[in-house]
Amino acid sequence: MHTESPSAPVPMLGPRLIRAEVLVVFSVSLGASALVAFVRLIGALTAPKELKGQQAVLVGSLAPGRPWLDLTLQLVEIAISVAPVGLVAYLMVRSGESLRAIGADVREPGRDLVRGALLAAAIGGSGLAFYLAVWASGVNLTVVPGALPEVWWQVPVLLLASAQNGVLEEVLVAGYLLHRLGQAGWGPWRAVVVSSLLRGSYHLYQGFGGFVGNVVMGLVFGRLYQRWGRAMPLVVAHTLIDAVAFVGYAFLRDRVSWLP
Repeated sequence: MHTESPSAPVPMLGPRLIRAEVLVVFSVSLGASALVAFVRLIGALTAPKELKGQQAVLVGSLAPGRPWLDLTLQLVEIAISVAPVGLVAYLMVRSGESLRAIGADVREPGRDLVRGALLAAAIGGSGLAFYLAVWASGVNLTVVPGALPEVWWQVPVLLLASAQNGVLEEVLVAGYLLHRLGQAGWGPWRAVVVSSLLRGSYHLYQGFGGFVGNVVMGLVFGRLYQRWGRAMPLVVAHTLIDAVAFVGYAFLRDRVSWLP
């Protein structure tokens, strides 16, 4: 007669296992993006044109002239890009936790939405002013938030891309990374600085302004995560910031003189 053996207890993660886990997670996600961004920055710096004469397209067409194929590729790319969040969720369950431990859940929708909206308003406006200043100084590429064809799915895809950025970056770089570094015994400020530098590094393809601006954003978001213990308000804020930038650019492009 077959009898089930009792489940083995989930082992606690020590500092060495935490370091290994974090390296694995980011080597297949935003850490790899940081390496690509660094190489792209070198390419931009060594190109004949000055930095602000080059473009960094955030959401561009993947199949020009073929809208249905383009839409399919956009959706596939979004799904692949957000997949590391599933890996983090799995690893946290394996360690006896869940995404609730980092506040990536819907337990406090009202508070999360209010906090996220206020944070987006504060960061979004100052971020735009900072971008225009660094672009004018010549240390940043011209950032093109959206360059999709003007078809029926343009805005929905831009909104999905905004949500993908918010979920991926805030769950991994704010919630998961700071949570794991805290478990490994890191001090709050040391952890926030590392998280912020990582955030800035995968934006290097935009230029030095993109790096500095996102490091500052990382410091603010990181400290707020440590204070609130929730990643969801940061997901909301990041999604709103990107949605306004992506959709706003699509409507304002070639209609206003102050937008590069």
